Amino acid sequence: MGHVDVDAVDAFDSLLGDEGQALLSALRNYDPAQELATATRLRRDHPAPLVSAALTQAQLRQRAVAKFGADDAHRMYFTPNGVEQSTRTSVAAHRADRLAEFGVRGVADLCCGIGGDAIAMARAGLTVLAVDRDPLTCAVARANADALGLSRLIEVRCADVTGVDTSRYDAVFVDPARRGGRGRVFDPEAYSPPLSWAVEAARTTPRAALKIAPGIPHEAVPEDAEAEWISDQGNVKEAVLWFGTARPGMRRATLLPSGHSLLGSQLPDPETGPVGRWLYEPDGAVIRAHLVADVAARIGGRLIDPTIAYITADELRPTPYATAYEITDVLPFNLKKLRALLREREVGVATIKKRGSAIEPEHLRKKLRLEGGNACTILLTRAAGAPTMLLGHPAS
Repeated sequence: MGHVDVDAVDAFDSLLGDEGQALLSALRNYDPAQELATATRLRRDHPAPLVSAALTQAQLRQRAVAKFGADDAHRMYFTPNGVEQSTRTSVAAHRADRLAEFGVRGVADLCCGIGGDAIAMARAGLTVLAVDRDPLTCAVARANADALGLSRLIEVRCADVTGVDTSRYDAVFVDPARRGGRGRVFDPEAYSPPLSWAVEAARTTPRAALKIAPGIPHEAVPEDAEAEWISDQGNVKEAVLWFGTARPGMRRATLLPSGHSLLGSQLPDPETGPVGRWLYEPDGAVIRAHLVADVAARIGGRLIDPTIAYITADELRPTPYATAYEITDVLPFNLKKLRALLREREVGVATIKKRGSAIEPEHLRKKLRLEGGNACTILLTRAAGAPTMLLGHPAS
């Protein structure tokens, strides 16, 4: 298990006592810009190490609100890595619900971190063995299970995941560390533990889910896994390899919070053609899952360029899997022409999007010097191989 930082564990444990709890309560709405003044004031009545630990925890809780919501975040405990690497609640809940739908009752959560996924699984009614090798992380995970009233469903074990017997569980969930000493790790074999180990662990139980980076190359997905890419409010968050489902080898895109889920039909690439009245921008999860052809088939659309994930169509067919824009102008890219056109139409607010263009939207915005009361969407892209600017607005 490597070096155990006893001081860090002791400092964290001190937060769980009455004095630590009172400090955390007092710091719920504290302003990090006032850290020095706040620390000086609190140290008059409390031990300095406890004040330091409480201030750190208060800051982490504030950062965690975006992922966990205010109610949970201000009851939970975090480490800096735990906030950074944990799954946001909406995604963890989706995955936990899917495990429950498969009939899973007990799951081994390997590399559990601060327990975000274990909490979601317990709330879905599963019993969870949560395993991590870092003593501080385990102490935090245990405190989170207690704080949220889930300790009867979550057992936290401090151990190396590669030595844990998972045979008595219905499923394993593995979330390998994807950050090394030099930041984010892109090679799945450089995960800790490596993806190949996680895949073998997945095959030891009837069901399994492996959390992986959404940029994983499709050729790295095992043939017996269903791969799911998940976005939340339009932002791609992660991919999951599912084992033991009825659809091995398939690709899926799931959009949260709506829960719409598109299962691929392994269609050939769509045909390309001229830009029509409507342009569709597929959700990032659809693009990562290589399901643009499936969306094009649903809306009777075509690509504007074989290398660009924009679909165009002559009539509007709303779909949850893509954002539609009504296109008013299709022009070769020309800054002078664009500036004149926007001035003529009194456009003061422009949403600038790009795909397949080297132009940086913010750089372009400065050059446009927008003025006026009207709004416009500008899409910088390639159409039939040529740099193109499309003007329009979101479909109403």
